[in-house]
Amino acid sequence: MAALTADRNTPARSGDLREPPVKANAVLYAGGMAALDASGLAVPAASVAALRVIGRINQRADNTGGGDGAIRVRVEPGVFRFANSASADAIGLKDVGQPCYAVDDQTVALTSGSGARPFAGTIFDVDAQGVWVKFS
Repeated sequence: MAALTADRNTPARSGDLREPPVKANAVLYAGGMAALDASGLAVPAASVAALRVIGRINQRADNTGGGDGAIRVRVEPGVFRFANSASADAIGLKDVGQPCYAVDDQTVALTSGSGARPFAGTIFDVDAQGVWVKFS
């Protein structure tokens, strides 16, 4: 394309909400972490290195019996609290500012599990109820 030679009405989005298409037969539960697979379809976050975690699921999306992209799911970036992993992968206050990784759609861990887990977000805070994760 050539450079503009007149004003342009450029569409905008606030960035507060994403609505990716959902993978066939996937169910994404409100409050869980959503991820995109290699095709760009939304699935629940899981210990699958190829996934890209994008935020918290805003409302349940049930694509049972539907084809790829038959419905969309609302996903929010922001800071949300999830369950902390256990043992050597437990996250503590000393880890604030470090990356964390998705174990499943409600749990984060300190390590990638030798590359098996996808990056979830940045550790924002830690309290007795879990880990606050910042999604961009």
